[in-house]
Amino acid sequence: MAPNASRPRLLKLSGEVLGGSDGPLNGSEIRRICAELVSGARGGAPLALVIGGGNILRGATVRDGAADPTRGDYMGMLGTCINGLALKDGIEVLGGRCETVGPQAIANVCRAYDRQQTLSWLRDGVIVVFVGGTGHPFLTTDTAAALRAAEIGAGELLKGSKVDGIYSADPKKDPTAKRFESLSFQQAIDGRYAVMDIAAFELCRDQRIDIRVFDMTAAGTIAAALGPKPPGTLVSARPT
Repeated sequence: MAPNASRPRLLKLSGEVLGGSDGPLNGSEIRRICAELVSGARGGAPLALVIGGGNILRGATVRDGAADPTRGDYMGMLGTCINGLALKDGIEVLGGRCETVGPQAIANVCRAYDRQQTLSWLRDGVIVVFVGGTGHPFLTTDTAAALRAAEIGAGELLKGSKVDGIYSADPKKDPTAKRFESLSFQQAIDGRYAVMDIAAFELCRDQRIDIRVFDMTAAGTIAAALGPKPPGTLVSARPT
């Protein structure tokens, strides 16, 4: 099922996709991703992103004595701001228009989130990159993605993963794992398949926002996810 072209799409990317073996930011990967974003945004539905920060720092990794848990999560939020700037730069180099938006304004880094301004940018073809998560600790960027998708009226939340959909078990550990073409929200929640937070699934279910889980790691996969026949597993109130 193709997404509703009249409604914005929200793409959730893990920060890990921006990194490489030589450091947290890999220039060739960033250029590849930004080229696919700019290409996918042309002529399609308005596009917004939520970017994670795992390539730089996860709040959970500094909780074990290195920092107060709340401050650890704030550190992780700052990591998403770095990633957002990398994407903004890459998109603009390719001639695209991009704005980085966070819960609070940071001079020369991101604008403060304003729903009406964000909707105006999206209508004008600007790619909006949401950074800083929700602005609150103990909530993941999956939850931030579901929240922003609901606020902008997105028809679909595209969740980038390291595998090509949702499986009954980890396919890297269990060769008998079954890949699902589609699931209902209740099936996804009951199955606890660990691809998104339960809170994110429930918010999308309540707001009738379809979720599509796809492989974001290989060349061309992000462009395909933004195309008319997106790959991956569809989670919907009306599974096909």
